[in-house]
Amino acid sequence: MPLVVGTGALAPVVSAHSGGERLVRPDQSLQAAVDAADPGSTIVLTRGTYRGSVTITKQLTLRGAGEQTVIVPGKDGGAQSACAEAGNGICVTGTDDRPVTGVRIRSLTVKGFEKTGVSATRTDRLEVHRVTARDNGQWGIAQDRSTRASFRDNTASGNGDAGIYTANVFEADAESKTFDTRGTVISGNRLTGNRIGMTTRRLGNLTVEHNVVTGNCAGVFVVLPRTAGDLTVRRNAVHENNRYCPASARLPHLQGIGIVLVGTEKVLVTQNAVRDNAGDSPYSGGIIVFGSMDGVSNERNVIRHNLVLGNRPADLATRDDKGKGNEFVSNVCETSEPAGAC
Repeated sequence: MPLVVGTGALAPVVSAHSGGERLVRPDQSLQAAVDAADPGSTIVLTRGTYRGSVTITKQLTLRGAGEQTVIVPGKDGGAQSACAEAGNGICVTGTDDRPVTGVRIRSLTVKGFEKTGVSATRTDRLEVHRVTARDNGQWGIAQDRSTRASFRDNTASGNGDAGIYTANVFEADAESKTFDTRGTVISGNRLTGNRIGMTTRRLGNLTVEHNVVTGNCAGVFVVLPRTAGDLTVRRNAVHENNRYCPASARLPHLQGIGIVLVGTEKVLVTQNAVRDNAGDSPYSGGIIVFGSMDGVSNERNVIRHNLVLGNRPADLATRDDKGKGNEFVSNVCETSEPAGAC
């Protein structure tokens, strides 16, 4: 969609050659710059406030000047993409036949959108680095149907659902098959003040590492990955996720939740520090293995070498009567359900 940034008439956009840089100021149209840029170009944003959504459908770098480059809701009266119409901020959109490859989003803030700050679908090798996504209605940063992504050193806070959400498809019941991300990495992010710090759903070949997840209603949800390659949750700090969030259509109230595995298979949870998560939700506690609402059991998951202390009602818990082959090995903890896992 055309995007007016700021007020008044649009200033002309600086031209660029393939692989070059295009500077866009807050009184210029960001969408026009994106539309005019050759694949491989870099769109450079200055400090200031840019109003409206922007949709990227080709290989580009969108680079701001840090947190003071801010993208917020707004319209210029032009046509909007479906993604923008849905209330998303930055949209990265490919197709099933031709995923958009090599998009990079760096060093900016996106805030206050009705749905999602950064929404990506059908992408390959997407990089979202040093982005602040805050106070968006649903997710801070979200991606589906995509491979080999890198989400690093971002901050997601105050979002209505998950700070970072990755899934096979966004529509919760549209597809039950686990999607192979071919090596997506979620690393070094700070997730605070959201309903859920991070959710990954029906994905394999994915690594979640070195993230700080604190001050949410729930820390990390890993939901229904089944036989599509390894999923590893390692070396994260997940502590004091003790905000209260009321029940939703799909979940009970959330409070005091560290890391939860729901209907998972062959997930490795290792070397995490999970501390002081306390509440009375069915999911409350440190590291929890929980049966899915669809009756899918947890199988052959390994929880080992974690520091899990001060969580209530338990540091470690298995709340899945049908689960089998799940292992708790060499964790430092004090309480477990059933007793004996510490």
